[in-house]
Amino acid sequence: MRQSDLDAVAAIEAATYNYPWSINIFRDCLLAGYSNFVLDSDGEPVGYGIMSIAAGEAHLLNICVLERLRRQGVGRRLLDCMMQLAQQSFVERMYLEVRPSNKSAFCLYDSAGFKALGLRENYYKARNGKEDAVVLVRYFQNVAAEPSPASDG
Repeated sequence: MRQSDLDAVAAIEAATYNYPWSINIFRDCLLAGYSNFVLDSDGEPVGYGIMSIAAGEAHLLNICVLERLRRQGVGRRLLDCMMQLAQQSFVERMYLEVRPSNKSAFCLYDSAGFKALGLRENYYKARNGKEDAVVLVRYFQNVAAEPSPASDG
């Protein structure tokens, strides 16, 4: 993600969520040095993802795809890129939060090997107050980080 992507990314966010991140939050993610991904089609952003990596863990903070491109593998492609970077960074696990009402996201994360870990009560703003978040985790086995087997010598 570049500074020049911020308007388009914020527009995708605003078209998707009732309580979207502001453009300033996206700008802060750039400044903080988070791993920011943008998928382009014909030079225009059609999806994005933001992930922090620290202390052997990755946290998927936001992922979104234009509505007209959902359920076509675009979100999975984006998630796969993020998981690949996490593995290349020798991350042991990746966390995310998702609304229980977001069934399509649950399907995506389940297909990528994420499992429910816990619940954050009243995490999200919602029309009728607050909505919980389900915390999901995906564990990685990084071959490069594992010790090699002992030889019979």
